[in-house]
Amino acid sequence: MIPAIRVRALVKTYRARPPVEAVRGLDLEVAVGECFGLLGPNGAGKTTTLEIIEGLLDATSGEVEVLGLTWADGEAAIRQRIGISLQETRLSDKLTVRETVALFRSFYPSGLTPDEAIARVGLEEKAKSYVEKLSGGQKQRLAVATALVGEPDLLFLDEPTTGLDPQSRRQLWDVIRAQKDRGRTVVVTTHYMDEAERLCDRVAVVDYGKVIALGSPAELIARVGGEHVIDLDYDPATAARLTSDQLVALPTVTSSREEGARVTLTAGEPHRALPALLDAARATGAKIAGLTTRTATLEDVFVTLTGRHLRSDS
Repeated sequence: MIPAIRVRALVKTYRARPPVEAVRGLDLEVAVGECFGLLGPNGAGKTTTLEIIEGLLDATSGEVEVLGLTWADGEAAIRQRIGISLQETRLSDKLTVRETVALFRSFYPSGLTPDEAIARVGLEEKAKSYVEKLSGGQKQRLAVATALVGEPDLLFLDEPTTGLDPQSRRQLWDVIRAQKDRGRTVVVTTHYMDEAERLCDRVAVVDYGKVIALGSPAELIARVGGEHVIDLDYDPATAARLTSDQLVALPTVTSSREEGARVTLTAGEPHRALPALLDAARATGAKIAGLTTRTATLEDVFVTLTGRHLRSDS
């Protein structure tokens, strides 16, 4: 089957002194019918990659195919089959919600009715309201409605739930799942790791212009060295600490990462690692102020790979 997206050796260099290499030989493939997540800190090349795939930006070199077509040969056909919701979509303040969606519907030969698109994002009560009267979250949902109205085969959502209340956020999750149920493809960027874990069949972590990790959330979590995480907080009044070598030597512990007074360990079997950790702390005089265990998440994967928390760069 032809993939929904195929990217090979993608390069984007901006003219400057010295030149800025935003994307450096990136490869990517997205299957038809999957929800694919693109994760990366600001400046990693994620947004540039997405804009090239969407046809909003020209690549310096490399190959990009969207739904089996290239932008050079099939621009009109691609645009009829994709929907895009940008992170900051600027819409006319002097149009109503229904008028805005109707305007976007006129760009497509077929698709949803404006009212159907509005209903999918839960804005029925605001259909007659002017855009300038909407809250930030409502404007975000309206932007998603304009991307849905053409009933796209491939839907791009850039930070679709930023600024939404929990109920609206989950409503958009249902929209994404419904697209998948119809066999459509969704590419989403998000700063919410729980969102990526819940929605995405696969995710790609982009940093320094390349894909540094690719797989299902479960596969990537397994790669950090364990399914469980131990967060250790030292008493700041005590200088004694366990060394990284001592921590990694504990039973089933596979990695150690220090951030200030907190140390995060990945462990295969926390019931074995914890008693040994407490014994080692007592032996070295290290005082523990807090100790928690939890299931490893994509956030742990991201920090392990990039050394940064995703939202700290937003």
